[in-house]
Amino acid sequence: MPAPSPSLTQTAAPARPSASLRPRKGTRFGPVALVVSAGVSVQFGAALAVMVMPGVGAAGVVTLRLAAAALVLLALCRPTVRGYTRADWGTVVAFGVAMAGMNGLFYQAIDRIPLGPAVTLEVLGPLALSVLVSRRLVNLLWAGLALGGVVLLSGHGSGGFGFGALDPLGAAFAVGAGAMWAAYIVFSARTGRRFPQADGLALAMAVAAVISLPLGAVQAGSALLVPGTLALGLGVAVLSSVLPYTLELLALRRLPAPTFAILMSLEPAIAAAAGFLVLHQAMSPLDALAIALVIAASMGAVRAQKP
Repeated sequence: MPAPSPSLTQTAAPARPSASLRPRKGTRFGPVALVVSAGVSVQFGAALAVMVMPGVGAAGVVTLRLAAAALVLLALCRPTVRGYTRADWGTVVAFGVAMAGMNGLFYQAIDRIPLGPAVTLEVLGPLALSVLVSRRLVNLLWAGLALGGVVLLSGHGSGGFGFGALDPLGAAFAVGAGAMWAAYIVFSARTGRRFPQADGLALAMAVAAVISLPLGAVQAGSALLVPGTLALGLGVAVLSSVLPYTLELLALRRLPAPTFAILMSLEPAIAAAAGFLVLHQAMSPLDALAIALVIAASMGAVRAQKP
């Protein structure tokens, strides 16, 4: 049997970096830039995925995204499969299951409700994680401010962001995706400590692709093999999986998990921008105020992190 998993609090503690990986003076916001870049990439990839769904369905998009991302990462990383313990493989499998669940539930959600509300509900998972594992009162305060911004954004009805007329099943899928997102954060950090470079990410992506493949094949069938659909699926994979997951894995090596989780509060703001630019969803001044609160909370959490 593999060794028992450490507690959530222990998991959240970042690994001690080697001398070559320690950020130099003046690069405190380097990992923050990685997280923000990942968020921009994944939300614009999600907007592109909404445009692909009519042809292959939500499960088909997930299969295309994860399978293409797995092939790209395996080709680039060429991870070795020797020399790892059962605990290491258990971590990779858990990471892959969390990734498959997060993607599957999220795409089922945005197939039923607009992108902005879906991401707003989903981000409650990382926020809850930050509250559970944080040991500093100031982090709880910043998380509370971020949650206030999320509630303000979710409570307004302008531009398709309001929750009043949401499909209940779609909302439930989004909340479930948030729970899997919290698990993704935990197991991404563990994988980054156990595997070099992005090897663990490539292996976990392969696990996620294998899990999603039967569901996508049943829903989409031969439509998955149409050249145009394959090209769009590759674009979604690069924007929503390969690039953001790699950036987040690198960021988690240099950021505490609670700070990373609070930074995920930026996702509703990025999703609102992607919805406006790609899907033509309007944004009101009250929505902008809510986004400003979330950004303020995120930056405050970064400034409050321990050296």
